[in-house]
Amino acid sequence: MPSSVTHFEIYAEDPAKLAYFYRVLLGWQVEKAPGIDYWRIDTGAGESEGIGGGLLFRPIPGPRSWVHYLHVESLDHTVDRVVELGGALLRPKVAVPKTAWYAVVADPEGNIFAIWQADPLAMPAPEPEELG
Repeated sequence: MPSSVTHFEIYAEDPAKLAYFYRVLLGWQVEKAPGIDYWRIDTGAGESEGIGGGLLFRPIPGPRSWVHYLHVESLDHTVDRVVELGGALLRPKVAVPKTAWYAVVADPEGNIFAIWQADPLAMPAPEPEELG
């Protein structure tokens, strides 16, 4: 039986500040659990559609993470918002031919994730012809 992703965690030096980033960027509910340094993340997808997660103080050094792909309505708008909110664009918009566009970004703490916009017409730009 295959395993499925059922939960994710995001590590941070300042979890409360990073919770704000994800609330504003993606509209997630991110609330601190009573009595512990852990923030529960509700992506709003419901139990049958998506996964929930958590945000906590970084327990390990270095950028160790999975790359989660997040579906967005507008890739360009979301990239702009990531940068406005203190994140970074790591890999610019790329086409998955006839499927979608995606880009890889980082939040203000350097955690990497990808954003995905479905588009059955997505195609990479043609390569320029070499001049002889």
